Amino acid sequence: MVDAAGEWAEPSLAGSFGTGGKQSAEIRLGVGDVVQVTVFESQSGGLFVPVDAGSRPGNYVTFPPQSIDHRGQINVPYAGTLKVAGRQVSEIQRDIEARLKNRAIEPQAVVSIVSQVASEVAVMGDVNSSGKLPVNAAGDRLLDVISKAGGIKYPGYETLVTLQRKGRKATVPFDLLVKEPRENIYVAPGDVVYVSRDQATFLAYGATGRNGKFDFAAEKLSLAEAVSRAEGLLDDRADPRSVFLYRLEGRRALEAYGIDLARFGAKAQRIPTIYRLNLRAAPGFFLAQNFGMKDKDVIYISNSDATELLKFLYVIRAVPDTANAFISPSTVIVN
Repeated sequence: MVDAAGEWAEPSLAGSFGTGGKQSAEIRLGVGDVVQVTVFESQSGGLFVPVDAGSRPGNYVTFPPQSIDHRGQINVPYAGTLKVAGRQVSEIQRDIEARLKNRAIEPQAVVSIVSQVASEVAVMGDVNSSGKLPVNAAGDRLLDVISKAGGIKYPGYETLVTLQRKGRKATVPFDLLVKEPRENIYVAPGDVVYVSRDQATFLAYGATGRNGKFDFAAEKLSLAEAVSRAEGLLDDRADPRSVFLYRLEGRRALEAYGIDLARFGAKAQRIPTIYRLNLRAAPGFFLAQNFGMKDKDVIYISNSDATELLKFLYVIRAVPDTANAFISPSTVIVN
């Protein structure tokens, strides 16, 4: 039962976007990218290499780098204007070769990316060096681009990673990327990776040494540790038999307990739940040590029956005093 407590369907990047399938990223050129074209001929005396080119290091010519214009085009001498935006380098090379095959001697084209602007990933938020990073053709995973952005600023257990892609987004804890390799998916051009800090906290009320909001300040926190952080139970007030924990519990955990959840509807995945723990019995201490806290849990320590009785007696005793306090020489009582 303790193992089931707190379990609900965690968000999944692999479930939302897939794992990426292949390692190599599909790099397509876009407006603003800078490319350089080199054309090789099989022998001199062709279109680009003169007959007297004996002193040349090879039968090729390299054209100056050029930026893809707002129409997504570049110009290649004798091949004309080519539409390159949205296309892969291999497609463009074949296109150039096809346009030159009747003019050059067995032309071979090589297109190099000098500056990559269109195929970038934006990494921002709580990283040490946010900005846009070019997507590596060999394939970059989420942890790769976060590392290139200088890494995270805060501990992994306090950090969330949000991936936005084509109008969809999903958020997972940073530690999940480390523990579950399947979640460390490949990024794609145009992705936005947002890293944010999310400190796990809990609230403690009632007969504890200190009431208020507390940070976990650790990757994992047990109920026993949380009660200790709130300075324990007050000896003269607390009822050790009535330690309550309020939580939005995962549906799977409650189903494991055999609880009928029909009244909450099939779509409800997190159900308002109250756990009661008896710390007067020895098993309660072992249970508290193994019961994991979740973010936004609320602990309430009930007052003992004796404390409630004393409060009641105090109220009864205070009633005559309160009535007398309103009677003064200037007060007129009408019978």
